[in-house]
Amino acid sequence: MRRKMRAAVVVEPRRLEIQEVDIPQVSPDEVLIKVKACAICGTDFSIYTGKYSREYLPLIPGHEFSGEIVEVGKGVRHLQVGDRVTADINMSCGICFYCLRGQKLMCPEFRQLGIHIHGAFAEYVKAPASQVHKLPPNLSFEVGAFVEPTSCAIHAAKAMQVALGSTVVVIGDGTLGILHTQIAKYQGAAPVILVGKHKERMERAKALGVDYLVDITREDPLHKVKELTEGRGADFVIESVGTPETYELAIAMTRPGGRIAAFGITEAEATIQVRPFDFVLGERSMVGSCAGVGNDWPDAIKLLEYGRIDPRPL
Repeated sequence: MRRKMRAAVVVEPRRLEIQEVDIPQVSPDEVLIKVKACAICGTDFSIYTGKYSREYLPLIPGHEFSGEIVEVGKGVRHLQVGDRVTADINMSCGICFYCLRGQKLMCPEFRQLGIHIHGAFAEYVKAPASQVHKLPPNLSFEVGAFVEPTSCAIHAAKAMQVALGSTVVVIGDGTLGILHTQIAKYQGAAPVILVGKHKERMERAKALGVDYLVDITREDPLHKVKELTEGRGADFVIESVGTPETYELAIAMTRPGGRIAAFGITEAEATIQVRPFDFVLGERSMVGSCAGVGNDWPDAIKLLEYGRIDPRPL
């Protein structure tokens, strides 16, 4: 194998270069993957602008990917050259207080491939063999690159614990927002409401089975959600935008006893106005959801394998 590869490197904020860099060298417990497909996440754009992970620059971004194994470390037994795979990007120490409790995202040594360490906007990427997942034969590499975002939405859905027949509102009509609506449907939510502002995306969501669309450019989203829920507000609200304004809206449109999922990533210094009174007397709750980990990945692969989630329209 040649010793150099091409990679897209964010050298500094708003400066991305295609460079010739060394092909990663694998340790005994790692594999080297030839990248076949890699999606562009909003996080990648935030890395490019310097909003996120600035301290890790220069960096090769890219974390929604799939590919083919071209080299395996000496200690790897369950994978082989030629396997079609993707990889869980979330890495932790495995022995700290949080890791031993299954909360690896809280690990003090937590890092993510393509966000904190070099990722898949390159010809090759390496990953720990323990985090690599084989792709079923019927999944294309393009669909395989959608496993990571699907795992993130699954992680949020598990945290939400949506009950059958519950009203779910998703704020944000991006790819992940629409994906949240699809998973809510499979959880038995009814109705599923999408709040957004992009006509084409909203129409796509409607075609995928969203029950109600609320266009914030044309109507008051809080008033409309209250109208659709007999004045109560939604049982569950997923914030999938990442602005203080939309977080405050999510809280306002959640009924007493309801739950909010904090999914959208804001600026690190952003704050919101919250009345503890509304949470205490209304017994509302909020749960954060950062990324898909552990069994969220094989769960995502199963949903994609059996067509429960079809990323192609997205």
